[in-house]
Amino acid sequence: MRYVQHLLLALLLLGCGVLALAQGKELYRYRNAEGNVVVDYQVPPEYVAGGYEVLNLRGVVLRTVPPTPSAEELADGSSISPEQEQRVRKQDRALLLRYSAVEDIESARDRSLAELRVRVSILESNRKGYSQQIEKYQAQAAELERRGAEVNTELLKTIDELQKKVVSTERQIAERNSELEAAEENFAAEIERFQLLQEDVELRRRATAKEGS
Repeated sequence: MRYVQHLLLALLLLGCGVLALAQGKELYRYRNAEGNVVVDYQVPPEYVAGGYEVLNLRGVVLRTVPPTPSAEELADGSSISPEQEQRVRKQDRALLLRYSAVEDIESARDRSLAELRVRVSILESNRKGYSQQIEKYQAQAAELERRGAEVNTELLKTIDELQKKVVSTERQIAERNSELEAAEENFAAEIERFQLLQEDVELRRRATAKEGS
């Protein structure tokens, strides 16, 4: 079993490695919303806060990016490592550079969530189409059986392939919905952090103005 797991990981790394080589990028290993380990040439924004590993094309870990501390850990401060503190400062600077107001984050959130919802809607439409086709072909097969005729193999094969597409599409829908939830949580955390940073900036400004008066 362990050999099979290593073999699958090696094959996955090989496939991602070809893509990464073509794009001139490193590989990244992280956990998705379902808790599954994913190796890809990029980390989706909603999973960055969970931490990840940077790999070379052979699967060797080059560096590890720790998870972003929670609001409780940030408030406490004692449980944050120097590396995490440095990362938080970097993320804070990027957050302040990327947005000028909470409304900007809300607009980015709405665009991102709308795009994900469109993807879910397309998948749901595809699933409905596959299901309708299955019902149509199953009705044809049932009619043949009622007549005492043999149901041809090609028809059964088509039904089987459509059923597999339904299962695959349902899995993709579940994944997109998980991404939706993760994105909502990520944007909510960004808004909360941005507001705290803005308050801190305002307090520093007032303190500086008071000292200068």
